[in-house]
Amino acid sequence: MGGGDKSLRELDGRPLLDHVIARLSPQVDGLLLNANGDPSRFSPWRIPVVADSIIDFGPLGGIQAGLLWAAEQPQAFSHILTVAADTPFFPDTLARRLIAAEAGTGTIALASSGGRVHPTFGLWPVSLRQDLTEFLAREGAASVRAFAEREHGAVVVDFSYAGELDPFFNVNTPEDLEIAANVVRTER
Repeated sequence: MGGGDKSLRELDGRPLLDHVIARLSPQVDGLLLNANGDPSRFSPWRIPVVADSIIDFGPLGGIQAGLLWAAEQPQAFSHILTVAADTPFFPDTLARRLIAAEAGTGTIALASSGGRVHPTFGLWPVSLRQDLTEFLAREGAASVRAFAEREHGAVVVDFSYAGELDPFFNVNTPEDLEIAANVVRTER
């Protein structure tokens, strides 16, 4: 989409990140944004921003940074819920259903739809932070699925949908942004 932060692209007059936060906030106790570079670009949201502690490891590096951050908080978070900042229509039942599927198993719960696993949409036990750190040191920039499924036998939760648009539709191109804008207009 021409570079820059996709999450800051306008969707119906508001940054894409606004739409993601609006959908996520009612489902969780707090928010954390994983982003590298200058965190001040996210200051209007008044959300803590954490950079990857290990650079160039992709989404798995961001998940690791979130787990490490959560472990240091006085609230004693047991899990983090991860979502992608370019996916504004994920289910409003995401957290509830992933929590129910994980139900004390100590493993990771990942979302799927349309026969595809969406590994950036997951519930991650904070207790796995050391395992993930060791995995990254051993494997390098591996995929999220490689860690979640191979190392920890992740539970996969299907979010079937009846409409034409997958709830995990992500905005990658200007055309995708226009599709998302049409969805927002019809949801009003």
